[in-house]
Amino acid sequence: MINENEWLVVGFITSPHGINGKVKIKSLSDFEERFTKPGLRWVQSTKETPQELELISGFRQPGKEIFIVSFKGINTRNQAEKLRKNKILVKKDNIPKLKKREYHLSELEHLKVKMLENKEFKIIGEVINLENEKNTLLVIKLFRNEKKVLIPFVKEIVSFIDIKNNFLIINPPKGLLDL
Repeated sequence: MINENEWLVVGFITSPHGINGKVKIKSLSDFEERFTKPGLRWVQSTKETPQELELISGFRQPGKEIFIVSFKGINTRNQAEKLRKNKILVKKDNIPKLKKREYHLSELEHLKVKMLENKEFKIIGEVINLENEKNTLLVIKLFRNEKKVLIPFVKEIVSFIDIKNNFLIINPPKGLLDL
């Protein structure tokens, strides 16, 4: 088991790419060099200890948040397949300073979720996870029924984020929380 407070998830390996061991990575980072600059990286399967892999090369697919990456020692599609759904991590003490009103996606986990009800903001749930296969989705556990719902992480729905005070505000379309 690892101390999750030491690590920040910056991407997910979504699938193999081709037959020579390359993988597709969905980026959660604004820092492209994490997936293009050669050097050591950490990958982690579910709740396992992060493992070091050496990134040899990588490039961004045009118009997408997907990177095609080669790791040393991963030379076949079968080896790449074993990395599917692994997280790409960086140590939290090795992250760039962010500007005011900027945040890392992993900082959204455990935030309380508020929504305007009867002209008053009420806490309706908590962000318990992020899903990131194609688009970023917040997994929110609703307090009223313990149900988990997926909320697209787009500014039209997630209208305000306050990391310091531990909450975000959502404005979901009618019926989204009932799905």
